[in-house]
Amino acid sequence: MEGKSLKVVALNGSARKGGNTAILLGYVLRELEKEGIGTELIEMSGAKIHGCLACRECSKNKDRRCGQKNDMGNTYIEKMEQADGILLGSPTYVADVSSEMKALMDRACLVSKSNGGIFRRKVGAAVVAVRRAGAMHAFDTLNHFFLISEMIVPGSSYWNIGIGLEKGDVEKDLEGIQTMKTLGQNMAWLLKKTAS
Repeated sequence: MEGKSLKVVALNGSARKGGNTAILLGYVLRELEKEGIGTELIEMSGAKIHGCLACRECSKNKDRRCGQKNDMGNTYIEKMEQADGILLGSPTYVADVSSEMKALMDRACLVSKSNGGIFRRKVGAAVVAVRRAGAMHAFDTLNHFFLISEMIVPGSSYWNIGIGLEKGDVEKDLEGIQTMKTLGQNMAWLLKKTAS
């Protein structure tokens, strides 16, 4: 695997494109880029993605895709499959992740399990934006996806949370910003270790 070009895809599950969640993800991605790792930020805002129908088409077809073909789900799953590392970012909605992010996680998890674990041993990390409270539950939800998918989760200097309400408010959360930078550095280190 020596000399392999590494890539991380970040999916922003916020309804606000370019908002606090995207800003936080950007700090992580810039640290990865400093280490020569390719990155891509996908804004899910405005994209159509349905929840899992429990149709089990992914189990029957075993084509590494969800049976639903009329939304962005398979596009996102394919991006996740092709990446070495996956960042999932969400704002905190009612003490949990956004409905779009939950729909993606439910479908991607079942597709992965039905196809021999397509995310197994990839590096995964969660990023959460929050106004005040509920972030830990959202953070746990994202991490549960990584853990059940047999992924490797790097830590940071604190939980991967940034505090802010209006767009750009997270820039005032200096500890949150440093947490994102440290996460990017640790994720880059882990990606390089697992690729060798």
